[in-house]
Amino acid sequence: MSGRIRLNAVTVNGPTVSPGLWAHPDERAHEYTSLGHWRSLARTLEDARFDAIFFADMLGLYDVHQGSAAPALRQAIQVPLNDPTYLIPAMAAVTEHLGFAVTVSTTYDQPYPVARRLSTLDVLTGGRVGWNVVTSNLASAARAHGYADEVPAQERYDRGDDFLAAAYKLWESSWEDDAVVLDKPGRVHSDPAKVHDVDHVGPWFQVPGPHLIGPTPQRTPFLFQAGSSERGREFAATHAEAIFLNTPTAKATKFIVDDIRQRAERHGRDPASVLFFPKLTPIAAASDEEARERYADFLRYSSTEGIFTLLGAWTGLDFAEVGEDRLLAFVERADQRGLIESLRRTRPGGGWSVDELASVFAFGTSALTIGGPSAIADEIEQYVEATGVDGFNIASIIQPGTIAAFAEHVVPELQRRGLVQRDYAPGTLREKLGGDGPHLRDDHPGRAIAQDVAWRRERSDAATAARGAGR
Repeated sequence: MSGRIRLNAVTVNGPTVSPGLWAHPDERAHEYTSLGHWRSLARTLEDARFDAIFFADMLGLYDVHQGSAAPALRQAIQVPLNDPTYLIPAMAAVTEHLGFAVTVSTTYDQPYPVARRLSTLDVLTGGRVGWNVVTSNLASAARAHGYADEVPAQERYDRGDDFLAAAYKLWESSWEDDAVVLDKPGRVHSDPAKVHDVDHVGPWFQVPGPHLIGPTPQRTPFLFQAGSSERGREFAATHAEAIFLNTPTAKATKFIVDDIRQRAERHGRDPASVLFFPKLTPIAAASDEEARERYADFLRYSSTEGIFTLLGAWTGLDFAEVGEDRLLAFVERADQRGLIESLRRTRPGGGWSVDELASVFAFGTSALTIGGPSAIADEIEQYVEATGVDGFNIASIIQPGTIAAFAEHVVPELQRRGLVQRDYAPGTLREKLGGDGPHLRDDHPGRAIAQDVAWRRERSDAATAARGAGR
């Protein structure tokens, strides 16, 4: 294993992260409306030397199960759900190093305001912001944004490519590094000759420019992505600096890691520069026995209705009406390899009852680890060796208890083994995670787009000068 293991926490700006666990007596995620809750979590993560907190997000209600949003509302499945973007300045104010990855969709937004929003956060945090680039696939989200139905996957990713092309131009090529001169005697704040229109005209977006914000510490925020389908993996290999995986097994994880790294190399990128963060849900305690007791306790609060509400949203199937055969047929068509493996590993012969199927997914479809410090540290180390991943997005069952227990019991053991950091490296989130400079690598397509814009601009300026000299 080369390099350290990076750790992010993954959560949502809502009242629960696991179906039914909002009712657990130790669950405090209902405090999500309080900035104090989030500031406390930020300090806990920084004290444990986590690299970042990763905010997942959704833009619509989960309304497939029972053909209604009622189950989601009853079980608090991604509703209520506040915008996580607004938490970042408050959490950044009580930390120095912790990074913040926020989910923003390219499907129902525009490049110009998103670029401005993320640049603002990059300035306020001193370069600690990442963007989890997603394409939105819920029919309810489509209807809420004025569409008749869900946007097809191919179209969403094509739109995403154009969205990012416009954003790269705004971030990378609009303001030159020395455009802000702050010349008080000369009464010039920014040099107009060094602030440029981006003149983006694409199949989906037209952005004349310029960017409304000058150069930020990272220019382009550190880019996360979570595509696992064929088209999603191609999108990730093109744009992402880090991939968020939701895979239950090492085998499923390694397949995606190897596939995306091969694709990235075909795009002219260094495959080793693309980082992978599978989601890991730990139930940690001082001993293995105590951890198993916690697991049994958590299961007692798990909600079958809530689990099927989640699975219905992910698969498009109403579990009140369909059975195992249709589920397997769907996930195979959708290329959900991890879900297939999880089902078959649980009972190779099939024939799951409703409650049995629910218990398999009580805490999601990602990897679950249960144990004391040594047991979980062993699993983490073995997982990295088997898959080549670079770190983990640590998920919660209850908040802040799951993260607090992991920080108390497992992080010190990982530090003792030299697997995770004891101190933060200096610099931006990109520098801390990848060790490179604060800006996009030269082999990233965002830099190529910016260089092409600069080359065209130089040619235009030279042609204009030549015409002037001819007169």
